[in-house]
Amino acid sequence: MAAPLRAGVLGLGVMGRNHARVLSTLDGVDFIGVFDPAENVPPTVHDRPVFHDLDDFLRAGVDYVVVAAPTVYHLDMGTRLAEAGVHALIEKPVASTAEDARTLRDLFASRGLIGGVGHIERYNPALQAARQKIEDGLIGDIYQVTTRRQGPFPGRIADVGVIKDLATHDIDLTAWVTQQQFVDVNARTTHRSGRPHEDMVLAVGTLSGGAITSHTVNWLTPFKERVTIITGAKGALVADTLTADLTHFENGTVRSEWEQATSFRGVTEGDMTRFALERKEPLRAEHEAFRDSVIAGEPRGIVTLDEGTRVVEIAESMAADGVAHRR
Repeated sequence: MAAPLRAGVLGLGVMGRNHARVLSTLDGVDFIGVFDPAENVPPTVHDRPVFHDLDDFLRAGVDYVVVAAPTVYHLDMGTRLAEAGVHALIEKPVASTAEDARTLRDLFASRGLIGGVGHIERYNPALQAARQKIEDGLIGDIYQVTTRRQGPFPGRIADVGVIKDLATHDIDLTAWVTQQQFVDVNARTTHRSGRPHEDMVLAVGTLSGGAITSHTVNWLTPFKERVTIITGAKGALVADTLTADLTHFENGTVRSEWEQATSFRGVTEGDMTRFALERKEPLRAEHEAFRDSVIAGEPRGIVTLDEGTRVVEIAESMAADGVAHRR
């Protein structure tokens, strides 16, 4: 039996603590600890040490690391890991800028290392099932994808705006679930909370297969919503990633004798089905995929650095277009 992989975490914020929790119980992995330079962090996490010096952390010996530090540090930390020959799962967005993301992508590729990005929505049971239903032809050709991701302001975010923090989820999941790439995007942004970064965005896009998209994302709504609606030729799928529910709305096939109604040539309401799904924690599924990729020496079900870089490129286009239309 192969020895377990040695893995650790960089950064002990909210996501870092969650990554540490999963790694401490993940089969085939020996959790070695966390690096965080802050003075107010505990000395241990899940009975493993918290290192305050990155060199000491690396000398402890790691096969792969989760980078859960603020985005502004991703380039430096990712570079250190690649130079040390360490595989890395980097929280989204992969870097602060598309240029930095491309640098990390190329660096990991040149070293033959596995690099992944923590776009966790891909592992939500509702979206996993939606992707499979689309592949099975349940709703036919995709016409439109609409996402709504809104809620109160998260105090933990200080270095990026709502586009790179939240809209990147929608950029990635839309391209992944449809298996189409964004070919253009237009956006409107606004700043309402007195911060230097945008806190609301409305965006529309076009995908490579002809589908159109719309995305409502903000930090200024007093309720939390995470909904993806995928409309196709034969019906629609509605995924709620807060509850991990997936509902199918079928185009109607019942004939109507009412002349006024039959003059309308669009679709009608058909059967509605809410699927019973196996619900695995998305973060654990993400870790299992990355662990398996490191073992295999090739990406297996992860968000690659190339895909993560493309997300940042689209996000930058979205932000730039939003700024242009505010002038």
